[in-house]
Amino acid sequence: MPEDLYKTLGVPRTSTAEEIQKAYRKLAQKYHPDLNPDDKKAHERFKEIQNAYDVLGDTEKRTKYDQFGHGFEQMGGGPQGGAWRRPGGAGGAGEEFDFSDIFGGGGEASGGFSDIFRQFTGGAGGRRARSAPVRGSDLHHEVTVPFRTAVEGGEVLLSVRRGNSVETISAQIPAGIEDGKKIRLRGQGEPGPGGGPAGDILINVHIEPHRCFVRNGKNLEVKVPITLEEAALGGKIDVPTPHGTITLTVPPNSSSGKRLRIRGQGVKPRSGEPGDLYAELQIKMPPQLDEQAQEMIRELGKLYADSPRKDLTW
Repeated sequence: MPEDLYKTLGVPRTSTAEEIQKAYRKLAQKYHPDLNPDDKKAHERFKEIQNAYDVLGDTEKRTKYDQFGHGFEQMGGGPQGGAWRRPGGAGGAGEEFDFSDIFGGGGEASGGFSDIFRQFTGGAGGRRARSAPVRGSDLHHEVTVPFRTAVEGGEVLLSVRRGNSVETISAQIPAGIEDGKKIRLRGQGEPGPGGGPAGDILINVHIEPHRCFVRNGKNLEVKVPITLEEAALGGKIDVPTPHGTITLTVPPNSSSGKRLRIRGQGVKPRSGEPGDLYAELQIKMPPQLDEQAQEMIRELGKLYADSPRKDLTW
């Protein structure tokens, strides 16, 4: 005995037209022959799903099916020449069903699906149409690159498995890429079945932290150690940057935490203005002070009686 059409679509008899259509779309996408090219059971299942929707998706046919069961075709409600139609108003008249709706509409994989469906469900005159090429699957990879590579750009190598083979390919990391961004390698994914276009490789990029530098958007921040003499009297110091070593002027009487801004020495993306570098001065004391040095500092402290913590409040 034929399977109940409601059971074929996995819906109760009380389902609305929208619920039936939603169930049909989900099953049609799952068992679509071009996504299961070597699975004969999937092909048969797809035809059963389509036949069930041809009836339950049509208001008049569904009414007759509910009343007479599978014998409704003898009551004049059978398929009309295999035409596929979306349920419409009274009498079942409706517009042609757009199968691209099932597969995302207008995407690369949606072209020619009506021909593909007719191939497996029997179009007008019983002729079988050739299916349109289907795009291959995308491959997904995760890579972690050094902080320097993310700022300056560079290259990474990937081991990619396509089918039964593994090969090494290179990918370019654009200068200024941010953590979590994706790189797309078009046409490097799985080949399409039946000669269809290949999918892409999507690379999710993660960035290792730097020992000294921190990134904030296009800006870079770095803590720069200076001596007690440089802090008190000022001076010239060398500071490394992604674009080469620069000479930085330390103003006299600089305290730890003072930030100096160096324009254009931050991240330089492929397009747009570069960021800035912020150097935060940190006074670095010697690991040990002899008695003479300690006495000199004591004498210096006597010259400035104001507490540096006088403005510190809760």
